[in-house]
Amino acid sequence: MKIVLLGPPGAGKGTQAETLVAKLQVPHISTGDMFRKAIKDGTELGLKAKSYMDQGGLVPDEVTIGIVRERLAFPDCKEGFLLDGFPRTAPQAEALDQILHDMHTALDAVISIEVANEKLVARLTGRRICKSCGATYHVLFNPAQQENVCDKCGGELYQRSDDTIDTVSNRLEVYTNQTAPLIAYYQAKNILKPINGDQDITLVLKDIGSTLGRSW
Repeated sequence: MKIVLLGPPGAGKGTQAETLVAKLQVPHISTGDMFRKAIKDGTELGLKAKSYMDQGGLVPDEVTIGIVRERLAFPDCKEGFLLDGFPRTAPQAEALDQILHDMHTALDAVISIEVANEKLVARLTGRRICKSCGATYHVLFNPAQQENVCDKCGGELYQRSDDTIDTVSNRLEVYTNQTAPLIAYYQAKNILKPINGDQDITLVLKDIGSTLGRSW
């Protein structure tokens, strides 16, 4: 199956992606993975991407799209793939459609894991990390036995600077603004599959399976 996976920060997209690729036996292709592979292989587009990344800049669409085209041409994508992190915009979605058209194939589904922003803020701002061993906790879902003290090593727990309410709210606003046209694009093509992400991860996976015609 050929799938695009969408979801805002904190929606559990990474967890579902890991399980989905194992069950569907397809490669998990993220933007980061594609860039790293193209750079490692020393392709022309990989070197172009590296030059932008080394300068701390964003990789232009034309380079990103070219790297996606290169990656999807690999034999392991012949029977399917799970795209994660691409496309991010409607123009990128149009470019992906053209790539797949040239390959005489098309997407089977676009899975959108949806969670209300207020729930996402609670999820993302509740994370705490041990300064000593890096263990991760959550004040609501996985609290330490003693407040701000790691169960494993007794180290001090802290909140990352990008997990504050202001930062998280900004990240979610950016995602919503950027993704809204993309959601509309795939709705118009009747392949968008909204999934309720505000439930146990096993139920999220079950709902994804159902929408793909699989029983998990």
